[in-house]
Amino acid sequence: MIKIPPYLKKGDTIGLTCPAGYMMKEKAQVCIETLQAWGFDVMVGKTLGSNSATYFSGTDEERRNELQAMLDDDSIHAILFGRGGYGVSRIIDQLDFTKFKKNPKWVVGYSDITLLHCHLNRRLKIACLHSPMAAAFNGEEYKNEYIKSLRNALIGKTARYKCAPHELNRTGAATAELVGGNLSLIAHAIGTPSDMDTQNKILFLEDIGEQLYSLDRLFYQLKRSGKFENLAGLVIGKFTDTSDTERPFGKTINELILDIVKEYDYPVCFDFPVSHERENYALKVGVSYDLKVSPRAVQLFESTITG
Repeated sequence: MIKIPPYLKKGDTIGLTCPAGYMMKEKAQVCIETLQAWGFDVMVGKTLGSNSATYFSGTDEERRNELQAMLDDDSIHAILFGRGGYGVSRIIDQLDFTKFKKNPKWVVGYSDITLLHCHLNRRLKIACLHSPMAAAFNGEEYKNEYIKSLRNALIGKTARYKCAPHELNRTGAATAELVGGNLSLIAHAIGTPSDMDTQNKILFLEDIGEQLYSLDRLFYQLKRSGKFENLAGLVIGKFTDTSDTERPFGKTINELILDIVKEYDYPVCFDFPVSHERENYALKVGVSYDLKVSPRAVQLFESTITG
């Protein structure tokens, strides 16, 4: 049974940290101000805008220690990550979740943070939140519906998402626990303690910056490891900055996905608003959702049944 962390109320504290790639503190300022406007206190970690001269927001030890402190601190009610990039896999096996398991809180982010989501779902059975991170608030973006979906998720408002139909969609309906995130990180977790269990679940996937042949390989890695068998449903988000080789692969991203899952009969939807772009609804990993794919629309509604 999945444990749902407490939802936030005004006056609660959100910790902001960078466990992977470097991020300038200025790029998180709009996010900090918006969280405060929502009524939350914000505890900003030293990894945000650190003095690191490398790709990372600090040494492995610095990033791990800050995340560990926020996981353990009972005065912090949610952890929002500044950005993803790469780095969580370097520190995840040194994290101690003993105290966090007794007093869970919302762990919020996407991209490289998918590995944490996989781990919390598989090893601890604790729900977490795949959603926009700090940089997504910049400019006037903090006003958009995707950022608002993050606030709604944090305070416990039931999600009801809809999107337009796609010509390749496979119709059907399912009610099941929702799992997923970044394709590359889910493939990366296979064979590790963080390996995601997809059996009888609704799986959502997105990615960025991959060539079509590489995406095909990643999807076959999931297929060969059984991730597409016995799914309740498949939700395909956007694949940002996808490119082709000089000699064309011969299929679009959606065509190659449909070919990989052609032998299964569960509902499949394409171009759902979960991505590395602004179209990135907050999704509660580990929570039950109702998926309905019809010729007229796609609905992904948070269910009254927990995972």
